[in-house]
Amino acid sequence: MPSYLAGREEDLRDVEQIFEALAINMPVQSVIFSGLRGVGKTVLINSLQKIAEEKNIFCRHIEVEERDDFISQIASCSQAFLRKVSTKEKFKNLIQKPLDAIKSLVVSFDPSDHTFSLSLQERELYHSVNLTQSLTEVFTTIGETASISGIPVCFFIDEMQYMQSRELGSLIAALHRTNQLGYPVMIVGAGLPKIYKMLSEEKSYSERLFYYKEIGSLTEEQSEKAIEIPARKFGVLYTKEAVERIHAITKGYPFFIQQICQVVYKNADGDEITLSDVNHSIGEFYNLLDTGFFRGRYERCAESDKRFIFAMVQCGELPCTIANIAKHLNKTVSSVSTTRAQLISKGIIYPVRYRELDFTVPEFGGFIRRLDEYKHWSEGQQTVLPDHS
Repeated sequence: MPSYLAGREEDLRDVEQIFEALAINMPVQSVIFSGLRGVGKTVLINSLQKIAEEKNIFCRHIEVEERDDFISQIASCSQAFLRKVSTKEKFKNLIQKPLDAIKSLVVSFDPSDHTFSLSLQERELYHSVNLTQSLTEVFTTIGETASISGIPVCFFIDEMQYMQSRELGSLIAALHRTNQLGYPVMIVGAGLPKIYKMLSEEKSYSERLFYYKEIGSLTEEQSEKAIEIPARKFGVLYTKEAVERIHAITKGYPFFIQQICQVVYKNADGDEITLSDVNHSIGEFYNLLDTGFFRGRYERCAESDKRFIFAMVQCGELPCTIANIAKHLNKTVSSVSTTRAQLISKGIIYPVRYRELDFTVPEFGGFIRRLDEYKHWSEGQQTVLPDHS
């Protein structure tokens, strides 16, 4: 978490106004932020959660993972809300209806969950075959409880691109119905750029249900604040040339700014950081990214994935078409479509426009170019990555 959140003041202000409406029991639009890795989506929604909590909105954070545990997490968060309501004696009678809805959701769609100790007869009673219906029942009953008790609800959902199609569709439908009934329940979500397409493909009315905002890199002025303001707390100043160089290297991506400033601060002598200090730290900065931020994602790729990525880089300019990628692989478009889908699912690449692709991680192409495997592959030494297909 950065000590100063640069360039997101407008986003914080806009969503705070939505929270103010929610806090007085009004139905509001939910919010979806999208952007590449390292632009600060998670930092932003964490900051928004603090603002919501200060307005006495009940909040819970959910990070969706590839292991398909969204249902158990939303059920757990919903139970936590009921526990909060139950602490007020006059609202205890509101608990049973939403609790029954949560039981039905868990019993039907989270078989590994052991939250409720129910008899076989009870499990049959709570069993449902429709996820949309079950999740809608959870949201509407919680929404009714929130409205009566005066405790609005906001779920913060990170990494939404990992949600299963049926889960996402059911979540949209549940939110839609809750909103129609005028209940104070919303979500603030974040995900990779493909989340917009995922939402629109699931439900056409999702465009009206959400306030969308794309989070990108910082401008030069915003980068300057992100660099200088935290350093002032330590009595350290940057020269203008040093700031300009950092912005040029990082292209304004917040995580990269954090990383290079850490390295520069550690290596610099004195209370003024100069262009020379920055230049002497560039190699260490790239090494830090290569061995951590980039390498972790690269190692998740199978050999066929790596060849696909190499071909993307060899295309030169990104985003590139899948036809151009297939050409560099000496294959047909249809034969590389499975690999494309796998890489999108893993969050390594995303579709930009029709049949065009780019990396979800800024400067990932530069990392690939620095790899020996890529250099050998591009020289035609295919033995480095044998084809096992």
